[in-house]
Amino acid sequence: MKRDALLRSPLPMLVVLALAWWLVVPALKIEARYLPPLGAVIADARSVWPDLLAGFWRTLLETVIGFFIGAALGIAAGIGFAQWRWLERGVFPIFVALQSVPVIAFGAIVVIWFGNTLASKVVIALYLAFFPIAVNTLRGLQEADPQRMALMRSFGASSRQMFLKLSLPTALPTIMIGLKIGLSLALAGAIVGEWFGDTVGLGVMLLQALYFEQVPRLWVLILTCGGLGTLLYGGAGLIERRFIWWRAE
Repeated sequence: MKRDALLRSPLPMLVVLALAWWLVVPALKIEARYLPPLGAVIADARSVWPDLLAGFWRTLLETVIGFFIGAALGIAAGIGFAQWRWLERGVFPIFVALQSVPVIAFGAIVVIWFGNTLASKVVIALYLAFFPIAVNTLRGLQEADPQRMALMRSFGASSRQMFLKLSLPTALPTIMIGLKIGLSLALAGAIVGEWFGDTVGLGVMLLQALYFEQVPRLWVLILTCGGLGTLLYGGAGLIERRFIWWRAE
């Protein structure tokens, strides 16, 4: 069992990729500007470890707060769209139009409103997380079987009972897909938000490394951001397997 679980995990592939990076770069004499040796990346990570850890926690905090607020608003909006068609026809196109606004332009407005504070990063993370969650909530609620709803109605079930016992359980797997997408986008939003000005965060360190052309530092931050995204996505997947194990038909 343990061996099967290990084979299904990404750990073996990560080890293979690390070994390939360690051996192939010096063997092929790849220039550091394209791909620095793994040893140089590890050494650079050690040299900035306190700042890296502080940036990791700050970006994580911004992502989590923005995601949870965006998830709450997105699920509420999706339920509202499913319950009232006039709301979907009138408001949903506005949300679609807002999503076409580049995050850089939206982020600039948010920073003007809230300043270079935690709140501005949270709002940008919320902005990116909201839409996929709302769309998947609406789509999931629309997947409820009309025949089952008619059967429950014939037995005298109220709208609230049909929602809690049929529509919502049917929609939860689809909602969970939106939550996982929104979580990844919230992380991207938090990182981009830090580019507008801050002193702590992975986005700040990434921008500084780019400005000073510190290629090993860039790879350290790429790997750290990827690790953070994987951690968040894996946590969401664990919750899904534990609590939402069924699938909509």
